[in-house]
This record gives sequence, structure tokens and C-alpha cells, in this order.
Amino acid sequence: MPTAVPERAAGAAGEGPDAVRPGHSFVLPRGTGRTAARIGALTVCQAALMVGFGLLITGPARNVWPLTVEDDVNEGFERIRTGPLTTLSYLGSEAGNTLTVITITLLSCVALLLMPRLPMWRQAVFLAVAVSLQALVFLAVTGSVDRTRPDVHRLDESPPTSSYTSGHTGAATALYAGLAVLVLSRVRRPWRWPLTGLLFLVPLAVGVARLYRGMHHPTDVIGGMANGALSLLIVGRALFTDGSVAAVPSPRTGHDDATGGAQERESGSTVVIFNPTVTGEEAREKLRRILEQHGHRAPAFIETTADDPGTGQAAGAIRDGATLVVVCGGDGTVRAAADALAGSGVPLVVVPCGTGNLLARNLGLPLNPSAALDAALSGTPQRLDLGRIEGDGLASTHFTAMSGAGLDAAMLEHTDDRAKSAVGWPAYVLATFATLRTPRMRLTVRLDDAPVLHRTARMVLLANVGTVQGGLTLLPAARPDDGLLDLLILDPRGPGGWMRALGVLMRGRRRQSRTTTVDTNVPEGTGTGTKGVPVEFRTFRRAELTFSAPQSRELDGDPVSHGRRLTAEVRPGALTVLLPTREK
Repeated sequence: MPTAVPERAAGAAGEGPDAVRPGHSFVLPRGTGRTAARIGALTVCQAALMVGFGLLITGPARNVWPLTVEDDVNEGFERIRTGPLTTLSYLGSEAGNTLTVITITLLSCVALLLMPRLPMWRQAVFLAVAVSLQALVFLAVTGSVDRTRPDVHRLDESPPTSSYTSGHTGAATALYAGLAVLVLSRVRRPWRWPLTGLLFLVPLAVGVARLYRGMHHPTDVIGGMANGALSLLIVGRALFTDGSVAAVPSPRTGHDDATGGAQERESGSTVVIFNPTVTGEEAREKLRRILEQHGHRAPAFIETTADDPGTGQAAGAIRDGATLVVVCGGDGTVRAAADALAGSGVPLVVVPCGTGNLLARNLGLPLNPSAALDAALSGTPQRLDLGRIEGDGLASTHFTAMSGAGLDAAMLEHTDDRAKSAVGWPAYVLATFATLRTPRMRLTVRLDDAPVLHRTARMVLLANVGTVQGGLTLLPAARPDDGLLDLLILDPRGPGGWMRALGVLMRGRRRQSRTTTVDTNVPEGTGTGTKGVPVEFRTFRRAELTFSAPQSRELDGDPVSHGRRLTAEVRPGALTVLLPTREK
């Protein structure tokens, strides 16, 4: 039976909580005053930090390397000046000019607010406030730090402000890097990464142009970039991860007959389980047409709810004789449905509509919902493993992609749903800054029949797949159909440890082989049990993890209750999934 959705869960496709529906007046969200006060307080701290750094480089540290070679850098740029380079530097400098920045900011904000059917006020506020705040901090800094401009021939007239910081570079960083964040969340492939890279390069080009034209010292440019980046970070965290700002309430929208009242399903039918906050009416119509093109007539669409994210709906579909279950949502919705489908043999089609979409990424599915559905329906059934997991305060359930404790789980706890709706998976990056100081945990690990291991860690992951957002492969040997699960123990210490950990993970992308229960494809000495080495890989069929204190825990990207124990085991081939046929 189709399930009614609570008011808070309703929404059209792509309509995040920041949407202002046409025909409805805008209402200032609750908590705006507190968020504005927090932004103001952090901006004061930002200004103090920038002023402090400026007084340092113009005072006690002015004769310390590398400040002593800044004049050489400026003179070097002066020596390489040519006509074409000077023209290019003018264009680069103009990209950060006050008039240019104001114009692009206004046009971008207007475009965001005039988006068809989906005005994005929060994204517009993010961009406008970030650019404005860096300008305010710039004025405060130049009024507090008196630094003369480089002693070279300057190609532009010297403004009355101090050389520190570079206002052009700061404004360019806030504007173009802010636009890059929005592009990451809104633009689809193949244009997403080229546009993002180009936008991130603009502040660098502006900084180099200002050095070439003799307007700033290198540390002035670095200070400008830091000013712009800090403004983006402060505003981004406040607007996208601050739970004090409530979403603008949206009116209830009607549903069609397929998603509304009760309707009986015949045996052998197709059931589509969808998360209404990310799969709206227009998207459902597209999916319906694709299903009918593949011969699935009159599919029944059933909504998830806040109280039941998919398990009950999938169980009901099985009881009523469904022969195909399509799940439209994020990893949490897929996990909930897979928990009910485990061992049933009823094929599942994964239609990625969430933020992380880890299972879809690792299965090689298109991340466009319509393309993913079409590709899967053209494919064949394949059996995938599931992980069964339980713990103190955590009833036995399944996960499809990853589960874990520590830093990763704490990051997910700090990621607000509005952030994910507004900027997509980069919201996780914003939340990471609040969790880097998550304390190291002590734990014991028992894998299968092996001896107990005693470890310290920042994060542990139990995984059925290996790749996360951004293409980073955390567990290089993980496969969802090999009858094994993988364990990652991450325990970096200090900046050097984090760099070594990143190096191990990047090298691990090239390691594909697997042998026994304990993963032997990690070079000797790369486990956290070995002094000074921050990463350890293991494989297992059953794992028992016991922590010395309650830890943050997560299942497929959803935080669960804190606890001191996790027990996981693999269920080989428990889930049947329709996947595109791979060319040999």
C-alpha cells in the first residue's frame, strides 16, 4: 500500500529546503539571527588573524626567510616583462578588479534567484556574503597594517590602501572559488570538473598578475587568498552545516494517483520506492516512461517516510509478489530497501538520487537517475554481497557500501541535510573541518579466527566497496561480489602522518590483487600496528570491533547511535541487482 509522507518529507525533484516555490512569498528562516551573529564573531576572529599575520611580516619576521627574498621575486617578474605577458597580466588583474567582482557577483546571485522552478536563495546568500565579508576584512587589515608596495616599476596606479593584503586576489578567491563550489554541486559531467578547475585557477592567475605588475609582495598575495578562503569557509559552514538555520517551510504538493491513495498491486508487478525529498513528480514521470519502454507497465510508486526510509516498503513489495524493485534515493534509502530484499532473489535496480551514491559509483552506474535506470534495465541480474552488522544499541541490519566509526562517522554527524541539498557531496568537506580534532580511539579487533589485534585509530571502516566521492579509493581491493569484506584502520599522527596516509591511499589505487583473509598486498610495515605507519588494510568474513569508549558510528552514510561495539559479517551473494552488461 502506498504510504503517506509527513509534511516535512515532501518535495519535488531537486527541491532542497532552500527552494522558494513560485507564487509563494519568501519567509526568513528561523535561526538567521544566531547564524548572522556567529558569522560576525568568526569574521572578527578572521580579521584579527589577518592583522596579526600582517604585523608579524612587517615587524619581527621581516628579516626572516622567505620574506628576505620577496624583493628578488618582484624584481624577477619585472625582468621578464614583455608586451604579450603584460597584456595577459592586465586581463588577469582585471578579473579581480572591484567592478568586475561586483558585477559577476550580482549577475550570479540574480541567476541563482531566478532559476526556473527552484530559486536557490541560500547559494546566492553564500556567494554574496562571502565576497562582502572578505572586502570588509580587507579594509580592516589595510587600515591596521602599513606596508609599502614593492620597490619596482608598477604597471598600475597605486591605490591608497596598504600593499598587504592583495584585495584583487582576496576578492577573486571568494568569488571564483565560491562559484567552483556551486558548480561542483549543480553541474553534471562532463562539464563539472573542467569548469571547477578553471574557476579555481582564476584566483591563482589574478595573484600572479598582481606580482607581475609590481603591485604586491608574494605574502600579500598569499594573505589575499587566505582572506578569501576563510570568508568562504566561515559563510559556507554557517549556511550549509549550521543546524540553527531552519529550512523555509514548503507547502504540501499533491501527488498523482500512482503515489497517492491506496492501490492494489498485481503479482509480478514493478515497484518503485522513492525518497520524495530528492525525487519529484517530473523525475518520476521520466522514470515511469523509461520503465514502460522496457516493458514494465503501470509501475507502482511508493514514498519513503521519515519513520520508514525504505525497509517496510520493500518488504511489502515482496509480500505482494513484486518481481522488480526500483529504489530512487541515496545510499541510506538503498540500504534500507536492501535490508528487506536480502536473500529474497527479487532484483533491485539502484537509481542514484542522493549525495554520496557510493554503491552506484562503485557499480559503475551513471549518476544521472534516468540514465542509470535505462542502463540497468538493459542489463542482467548479478549477485552482490551484503554486510550484516550489529552492536550495542544497534539492531542487526545490513549495509551495502561502508560502515564505520570515528572520524568518518563524526563528519557525517556534522553534515546538515540542507548542506547536502545545497552543494552536494562537497558539504562533507565543509563538515570535516569540525571533526579533525576527533580524539584518537583505542580498540580491539578480532577477524575470523585470527588473534585479537590492539590498535589506536582516528577512523575504522568496514567496507563492501572501495571508492568514495571524488574518485578517492580508500580500500583498493574491496569488491562487492568476492564473498569478503574489507577493513581500513586509519591512524595518522600530525601533519606528516596525514601526508603519509594520503600517499599510501593514493598508491593503493594501483593495487588490485587479493589473497587470503588478512590482506597481504600492503607493503610490509604499512599497518597501524607498526610504529609510525598510519594505514592498515585487512580482509575478513567476520569482524568484532570493541572500543574503549563510545564512538560515533555510521551505516552507508547515515549516523547511528554511539556505541562501543560493532560486529560485522559478510553475506555472500545476498542481494540481486540489475547491472549494465559490461563489454569484454
